[in-house]
Amino acid sequence: MSLADILDPLQQPLATVLDTPVGWTEVLGFGSGALCVWLVARQHLANWPIGIANNLLFVLLFTQSGLYADAGLQIVFITLAAYGWWTWTHGGGPGSPDLPVRNTVRAEWIRLCAAGVLGTAGLTVLLDHATDSTVPFWDALTTTLSLAATYGQCRKLVESWWLWIAADVVYIPLYAYKELYLTSLLYAGFLALCLVGLRNWKRDLCVPQRELAEVTG
Repeated sequence: MSLADILDPLQQPLATVLDTPVGWTEVLGFGSGALCVWLVARQHLANWPIGIANNLLFVLLFTQSGLYADAGLQIVFITLAAYGWWTWTHGGGPGSPDLPVRNTVRAEWIRLCAAGVLGTAGLTVLLDHATDSTVPFWDALTTTLSLAATYGQCRKLVESWWLWIAADVVYIPLYAYKELYLTSLLYAGFLALCLVGLRNWKRDLCVPQRELAEVTG
């Protein structure tokens, strides 16, 4: 039995939404993706393995839809997930193994912005000349935003949620344009969960400050 035979059932239509067939890949990606973001918002370690499973599903889905940068992005996400998994459990330093939530410092913003501009420009040119992508700029933009947001998530940077929000605002109409309606709906749900995550992480950011005030007061 070949890999294609194993994957074929995942690509079969399960239902029809707005006259467009929806397969198991998109449905399972919907469920695992929503669960992953919910777990991240709660800072639950299980978000990483579930996120890896979600990335594998989206590699299949995006390749079928001609969103090649997004498909390649999933491979990078898997690598970052392994890094994030480790930092969340070992990144707090001696005596504090859990990584604390913190703000993004200026030097990090400069590096992220520079990487974002260069990455978007480079990917746009690559997709425009090397693939049959019909949306090279938007595919590249969401790719770089997502990478920056995932890095911030790995380091528990509060502002990573704003990067996810910016990416989701573009993803929602982009996937609808590609007739991935269920995935577009998923990212609308992601947008709502991002707002919850932003609120939760901001609250956790304030906890050490309140505790310090109580001790010194």
